[in-house]
Amino acid sequence: MEPVITVGLDGSPESMAAAHWAADEAERRKLTLRLMHAWPMLVPEPTRIPSEIDQNYWARRLVHHAQAELQARHPGLVIVGNLVADDAQDALLKAASESELTVLGSRGLAPAESYFLGSIGVAVVARAAQPVVLVRPASREGGPSPAPGGIVVALKLHGPCDELLAFAFASATARDVPLQVVHGRSLPMHAHTPWGVDHGLTSKLTEEAQQQLDQVLHPWREKFPSMKPAVVIRLESPAQAVLRAAEGAGLLVVGRRKQRPALAPRLGPVAHAALHHARCPVAVVPHD
Repeated sequence: MEPVITVGLDGSPESMAAAHWAADEAERRKLTLRLMHAWPMLVPEPTRIPSEIDQNYWARRLVHHAQAELQARHPGLVIVGNLVADDAQDALLKAASESELTVLGSRGLAPAESYFLGSIGVAVVARAAQPVVLVRPASREGGPSPAPGGIVVALKLHGPCDELLAFAFASATARDVPLQVVHGRSLPMHAHTPWGVDHGLTSKLTEEAQQQLDQVLHPWREKFPSMKPAVVIRLESPAQAVLRAAEGAGLLVVGRRKQRPALAPRLGPVAHAALHHARCPVAVVPHD
């Protein structure tokens, strides 16, 4: 199968925002865009029956309208529709294994500042074999999300993260936007004193983190010599550090370990916070 970007459609403004984002990305990468709608009640394609008794009519109409809207904005983009007679979660996970990227919409909680993900979105993000991007609408009326600013990638420095950095550097290069690498680490208890914070200790922790980051980023700076990533180290909760850095970003990139302990959550605290609170699109990249 040729490389594709798959977007899940369910007829909501959120899924159309995701479709617009995915179309921009597919055009940028010169890939085919696949619009997928999964519905267990789909039946084999009927021949010449009235729409009022065609069980597939609304599913076909949903995909057709989305395809027409996107094709008008991207006349040179190859867009294919895909109706799948399956549970949405299973269909999306299978599609994700065949796609360069899977894009899903996330629902807004107006007028609250955060948003929630449905159980399907969480399952796909937590289990997909390839990167998944969650896109929220630019407004309550829906529509494509704007993408101001550069790309922010959250780096933990615990174990290998090549897939994460490859995605972030390639995405920033393709968009020709700045890349910011953010690392947050909470201060240990002994850093707090009755008169404030031990600045000697904080300076040492920052210097150690900077040295580690320089070592991790060195091969990527050589591979992408035109990219000059900014490094931000914050001595605070990693989730808070990442969310603060992502304000105004065009895309936030976070990692997800492929192998986690049996009883551990599939998503770590930084990825969980990003998916629920970041305003920009969030890419979750599985890595070793």
